[in-house]
Amino acid sequence: MKIITDLHIHSRYSRGCSKDLGIDNLVKYARIKGVGLLGTGDFTHPEWIQEIKAKLSDDGTGVYKTKDGFPFILQTEISLIYSQGGKGRRVHVIVLAPSLDVVGQITDELKRRGRVDYDGRPIFKISCMEFVEMLKKISQDIEVIPAHIWTPWFSMFGSKSGFDSMKEAFGDQLKNVHAIETGLSSDPQMNWRLAQLDNMQILSFSDLHSYWPWRIGREATILDLDEVTYKNVLKAVRTGEGLHGTVEVDPAYGKYHEDGHRNCDVCLTPPESIKIKGICPKCHRPLTIGVHHRVDELADRPEGYVRKDAKKVYSLMPLHELLANVFGRGMATKKMWEEYYKIVKLGSEFEVLMNTPYDRLLSVTTEKVANAIMKNRAAKLTIKPGYDGRYGVPLFDENEREYSGPQIFFGEDDKEAPKEEKTEKDDAEKKPRGRLKKETGQKGLMEF
Repeated sequence: MKIITDLHIHSRYSRGCSKDLGIDNLVKYARIKGVGLLGTGDFTHPEWIQEIKAKLSDDGTGVYKTKDGFPFILQTEISLIYSQGGKGRRVHVIVLAPSLDVVGQITDELKRRGRVDYDGRPIFKISCMEFVEMLKKISQDIEVIPAHIWTPWFSMFGSKSGFDSMKEAFGDQLKNVHAIETGLSSDPQMNWRLAQLDNMQILSFSDLHSYWPWRIGREATILDLDEVTYKNVLKAVRTGEGLHGTVEVDPAYGKYHEDGHRNCDVCLTPPESIKIKGICPKCHRPLTIGVHHRVDELADRPEGYVRKDAKKVYSLMPLHELLANVFGRGMATKKMWEEYYKIVKLGSEFEVLMNTPYDRLLSVTTEKVANAIMKNRAAKLTIKPGYDGRYGVPLFDENEREYSGPQIFFGEDDKEAPKEEKTEKDDAEKKPRGRLKKETGQKGLMEF
């Protein structure tokens, strides 16, 4: 049984997240998207764990379900900020836990070292090595997964604060790390280029900060399990048995794929950046070195190398991205929601993007949208690359769009502000309150 999973998410208690990011909205949009198993996110937060306990029940296998049966795995993300080797390190890790009892023990141990009540993704001055060792003393069934491992600001290999090897980051605890998360700006093919990752399972998740369909499941991991249990999920993560593959956006879509300076509108490929010694040609300050460049630095294999045990990779952009760029409208406008809901009458968004025949698409949408979906399915989209915190954009020729003239590009405010459902109180999404931003303000923290 194949199931699409998204095991790196957040709640409304994490900085920069929708205030309506709760269990009900997560379940609603996961079903529309076609995601069949979610992480809970943020299980160390005192208010969020109470909602988890109130709305989810253990089915006896370490999977926690809503009253109508939607499954979750207990999951959180922790930010580790410390010094090692004379350099400041900032690494995010995903944590999976087998039970609420174990979650309580994890939280108690962290509270001895700091606070967990101010943010769903709390910060601790603990090294990666010490963190894994600490959790393994609580339970051998806890899994620690380095998150979005290439992101410049907060990741294991990040250009701003990361390491050059997993061994350097985790030391003798590397034996207890079995998988990595690609992040939006890299894909499995890029990670196959590093021999040091050969023993790691390659996973992808959304790291969502809102529940909208262009965020939930935008990247995901497909498991093929006889039964959805924590034990079986853990086995897939650790050994690859039951791990079918991943759903990836084109890595150029990620906010940190190429080098550049957002404020200067400067985006450069690694060779271009190297030629000018990583200095912005406009403001003459250091560029933010992107994932593409960082992979090139650490890779010991050429582009195109395929790992022997490589899993299936599905390259898919979210349906809303296609609609917004074909019609030249903001993602969350009424027109785009109407078009979206017409299309997903055929099945979940993933069913539409991956399997629905062309003639059935034509029965509910325009020829140009149907063509865009088929082009997306074939991984033949061209992406204007993202850099320095700015998302990439799928490009469509004028004859592929429903409007004439140059392609219209929308800023992130247009993408994120859900105008279509503002009148529905339960679905409204507003900007996070300033208090959280002030408490945890760090460059790059919101930009996943």
